[in-house]
Amino acid sequence: MMPLAWPVLVGQLSVVAFATIDTLLVARYSAIDLAALAVGGAAYITIFIGLMGVVMAVSPIAGQLFGAKKPLHAGQQLHQAAWLALALSAVGCLLLAFPAPFMAMSQVSPEMEGKVRGYLGVLAFSLPASLLFAAFRGFNTAVSRPKAVMALNLGGLALKVPLSVVFLNGWAAVGVPAMGVQGCALATAVAMWSQLGVALWLLRRDPFYRAFGLGQGGLQRPDGAALGQLLRLGIPMGLGILIEVSAFSMMAIFIARLGTTQVAGHQIAVNLVSLMFMLPMAMAQATSTLVAQSVGARDLVAARRLGWHGLQWGLVVATVLGVVVFFARSAVVGWYTEDTAVRAAALALLAWLPLFHVADAAQVMVSFALRAWRVATLPMLIFAVCLWGVGLGGGFVVAFDVLGITPSFLRGAPGYWAASTLGLALAAMALGVCMVWVVRKQAPEAAQPTV
Repeated sequence: MMPLAWPVLVGQLSVVAFATIDTLLVARYSAIDLAALAVGGAAYITIFIGLMGVVMAVSPIAGQLFGAKKPLHAGQQLHQAAWLALALSAVGCLLLAFPAPFMAMSQVSPEMEGKVRGYLGVLAFSLPASLLFAAFRGFNTAVSRPKAVMALNLGGLALKVPLSVVFLNGWAAVGVPAMGVQGCALATAVAMWSQLGVALWLLRRDPFYRAFGLGQGGLQRPDGAALGQLLRLGIPMGLGILIEVSAFSMMAIFIARLGTTQVAGHQIAVNLVSLMFMLPMAMAQATSTLVAQSVGARDLVAARRLGWHGLQWGLVVATVLGVVVFFARSAVVGWYTEDTAVRAAALALLAWLPLFHVADAAQVMVSFALRAWRVATLPMLIFAVCLWGVGLGGGFVVAFDVLGITPSFLRGAPGYWAASTLGLALAAMALGVCMVWVVRKQAPEAAQPTV
């Protein structure tokens, strides 16, 4: 697992570092731009991650075909995933260009609304590149080649950092004006299109991809049967990921009602836990790849063993990391901002860090193992009940004291984090029960996208 996990971890950290760099830079630029980044980032990630989840169905499908020694069939899945990414980009760009629902929910000031709209308008331009690169990433993960994606992610980050500095603060010597938070979005767009360009060049030039029939000519024609297979697995996968991510990104939308300081503190806390989440996420992706390949090879005993061992290691690593960062949280938050009020708001939320992180790690390990078996609908329903119902809905009730019984220490943003921690724990337990049922079934139909 570890030879697959560490390149995925580095690559994922590079991706999350896009938001981390923006958070660090914007936090020192202005509090209102940081709040706009929190709201705009929440809106973008809700749209992007939901669509990306559909495209990433290429990973378990191609992984099973690769395990079954059918490389040409696996390569065809990437072509169809690219068509799917292009179609979904049209939908996503419209949502980013017209973000009225997010503005209504956040109830931000007119000044902040203008900044959020500008930020999302630029990110709409980067969305097609991001979704196409997600297809490339999912395929490479499936065929045990994560280092290629890692190298491209690091290259994108190396380009993103100086561009964010220049576009955010301006560079009078070369005539670049200070664009604030919108400049960070422009830097992201340039980096993502550059990453995609290098990925296409790699597909054409690297001999590794010839066995999959890639790099020869353009895109294959759309295949209805293959697209249908991707959609049957991808839609519940995408909805499940959308529910999971939106349960947290929408927290920023509602917390924005509490004022700039609360949402700025939330942005710092959520960025930190997102960075931490990359470690169990990398282990989950590595585990999913090995399980999918074992299922494709019809070695169901190995598939079951790998799934459970991945969960055990994920919990051990998450517990150690959660405890270490919890005790160092004050110093870590100091890296983000010197604003005393924002630091206090962030530290109040990070009191939930160890429990939150362990529960988050458990659910992602199990959900990724289930996707390798092409089980996606039950996890989606579990996420809807636990993360939307308990986490987001319960968080609203607690944070805004809807029932009039919320203790003072849970009112506001801490109430959302407490409810989200409970929702994650419940989701992890329910997914664990689902995993027990799937691995005990031990039948060929367990690998079909019908559950």
